[in-house]
Amino acid sequence: MPTDIARIPPTEAPDLSPGRRLALEHLYGGFGTDDVDLVDLALTADWQDIPPMPGQGAGPAGIKPIFRLFRQAFPDLAVEIAEVLTGPDRAAVRLMATGTHLGPLFGVPASGRRVSLTIHEFHRFEDDRIAVTHHMEDLFGLFRQIGAWPAMEGAAA
Repeated sequence: MPTDIARIPPTEAPDLSPGRRLALEHLYGGFGTDDVDLVDLALTADWQDIPPMPGQGAGPAGIKPIFRLFRQAFPDLAVEIAEVLTGPDRAAVRLMATGTHLGPLFGVPASGRRVSLTIHEFHRFEDDRIAVTHHMEDLFGLFRQIGAWPAMEGAAA
């Protein structure tokens, strides 16, 4: 197992079981490293990702091409788990991802710009695996940072 995967800060989510903590770390390890197969250790076979990306397949296999796409666009992608809130069978996670836009992303050519992306996710567990994820990424902010969002006259910079 890679040692450079994102870890939940020790002060976060003290009531999260070790298995669920590891599931979250494996999920974000699959995103933040080249080892996308880590998601197989994190997600149930019928995992639901809500909303799915355009063209995303079902289950763990469906997220792997998305994670690879981000790693190709941002080869130095680094993921930090900033905050985890828990409830019975649930976890809410706030992530920060940073990287340099060195490859195409959704048809936008590499800009060479350094970016940061905020991600909020809400997970439901079945045993020690994630069964459902509801997520929201600041894609508006990401595309603005890589110069792919049109400037609006009079809008704050």
